[in-house]
Amino acid sequence: MVHHHRTTLLPQQKSPSLEQTKGSFKIHSLNQIMSYDYYLSIRNHRSDAGLLKLLMLFVLFSFILLFSPRLFFSSFYTLDKPTRDTNWPSLCSDMKNGTICCDRTALRTDVCYMRGDIRTESSSNSFFLISPNNSSKTEEKIRPYTRKWETSVMSTIDELHLKPVPVPLPTESNPSGKCDVVHNVSAVVFSTGGYTGNVYHEFNDGIIPLYITSQKFNKEVVFIILEYHDWWMMKYGYVVKHLSNYAPIDFSNDKKTHCFSEIIVGLKIHDELTIDPIKMEGNKTIRDFRNFLDEAYKPRVRGILQEEAKKATKTQKVPKMLNTQNALASDKPKLVIISRNGSRKIENEGQIAKMAKQLGFNVEILRPKKETELEKMYMKLNSSDVMIGVHGAAMTHFLFMRPGSVFIQIVPLGTDWAAETYYGEPAVKLGLRYINYKILPKESSLFGEYKSTDPVLRDPDSVNARGWQFTKRVYLDGQNVKLDLMRFRKRLNRAYQYIYRKRQHEQMRS
Repeated sequence: MVHHHRTTLLPQQKSPSLEQTKGSFKIHSLNQIMSYDYYLSIRNHRSDAGLLKLLMLFVLFSFILLFSPRLFFSSFYTLDKPTRDTNWPSLCSDMKNGTICCDRTALRTDVCYMRGDIRTESSSNSFFLISPNNSSKTEEKIRPYTRKWETSVMSTIDELHLKPVPVPLPTESNPSGKCDVVHNVSAVVFSTGGYTGNVYHEFNDGIIPLYITSQKFNKEVVFIILEYHDWWMMKYGYVVKHLSNYAPIDFSNDKKTHCFSEIIVGLKIHDELTIDPIKMEGNKTIRDFRNFLDEAYKPRVRGILQEEAKKATKTQKVPKMLNTQNALASDKPKLVIISRNGSRKIENEGQIAKMAKQLGFNVEILRPKKETELEKMYMKLNSSDVMIGVHGAAMTHFLFMRPGSVFIQIVPLGTDWAAETYYGEPAVKLGLRYINYKILPKESSLFGEYKSTDPVLRDPDSVNARGWQFTKRVYLDGQNVKLDLMRFRKRLNRAYQYIYRKRQHEQMRS
């Protein structure tokens, strides 16, 4: 799931009460209208006594939305979602040697730059700039994580001190103040704390921003990592190695004084799971990032294929008949279903798989676990024509699909905006054929728990407007889906016909 934290943007009033019994979900407050999430539809819940007053408020609010919508609205799930940044070029693009410059104009992240004689001191979370002429006088503080609007998570990120000093300072670990290690390349400093552990946040807040910030160095860069995790390096080691020729520095546990001539503290971020080519050298796009992943994972994918081949040889010889069947199956479009075990699972997943096979797909159900190698997921999806999954963090794996492939996202009740913003729109930018399957109330497990007239089924926006806690409890943790086979068959058939025509076109071109 995507994490956000609510902030109150309007004058606080007494929180509207929620009366909930089995089969009911009622909201009683006109203040409800003024607290809807970013881009969600505004619906009027009028009371007879206050009709005139409410109409006046609605007109005023509509005027505000028309001329300044971003002042009041934020993302699905919560109110404090950043708007798109337009700060380009960077304020620090022309900084001089011997200076510290921090660009704090972006809504998602702060990025600081140091240039000159720079020395690290992990014991005090400090980076010293030796500045004899006092060309840079002000100390800067920064938490290098890309969700600066979320104060709660940012408070968990280590704060760094960027200090100009006239001469090298002696420390307990380095009394002389001299360099223990001199680096002839630049450094990029970032944190693997925060929401790390959720694959969406790992890519959106970490890996893609790391690529955006560091790819220009052509691997001649050192990564300094705060809140270093061995498991993170094991998971993303191939990506890190493809961005840097040097071993990363575990800042907290490395007590040596490292010296650099240039350091970037913090990562640049553009939008949800995407890259803005206008802000990239060489106008690189999310497709270039996807090509980068392809090259980064290629060595391990080859190793996996070799391991599987050796394992198959040792266990048994495959009959010629089976080989022929496999060859025939490989000609069929490959469809992968990303399975969920907890909430939002597809209750008739087996029937969906069977129907897809009947339509002509070669079907595989993937059940990723925390210990599943990311390279194995990449190998499976990179060779697939269609990916199906229910809205959730695992949909981040659409990044592993080849441009021109099909991504079918099943959208449960109450997740429309998030599904489109976090996965649908980025998938289109990657070049995927995106198909949205928005379920009907009867396809949700909530249909058996609430009356047909209840807002939970009839008006999910009003439930989401109550805040993250309601969205999470009702729609994210509280529902599964059971797809209408005939209705979903149309989406599968559309995907099959698209792949079939695409292959025909490719054959004609070749």
